[in-house]
Amino acid sequence: MNSLFSYRPHDQEAEKASNGYLMSLIALMAGMPLPIINLIATVIFYLANRRGSYFVRWHCTQTLVSQFTLLLFNSIGFSWTMAILFSHTFISNSYIAYIITVILFNLVEFIFTIIAAIKTRKGIHVEWWFSGEVAHLICKQ
Repeated sequence: MNSLFSYRPHDQEAEKASNGYLMSLIALMAGMPLPIINLIATVIFYLANRRGSYFVRWHCTQTLVSQFTLLLFNSIGFSWTMAILFSHTFISNSYIAYIITVILFNLVEFIFTIIAAIKTRKGIHVEWWFSGEVAHLICKQ
């Protein structure tokens, strides 16, 4: 556990931080084929909570960074798929490998988001490998 989060957050803080993760899951289900929907919903939730406690802001920032990273990968896959469907581009081994990688990446992120939402709701700090480091750089205490 990081020393910045050695205190026990209030119940409202834990709920708001957890809702940041849940927002990305709900947006994923609502806007599945369009990768930008998740990011827009997460940005709106982040903006609504950017003046909250450090615990809430940090977790909203981590979720935002994670959704931005997913947007990059998903947008490439979406564009490539649209090119195959609507032009003379053919399905290649590279395309299949990329789509499998993106699906696995999304599945892992989905599972980690559920785990993070549950733990954060209990007041436990959850820090992801890449998103957590970037959240520390962005979010000031």
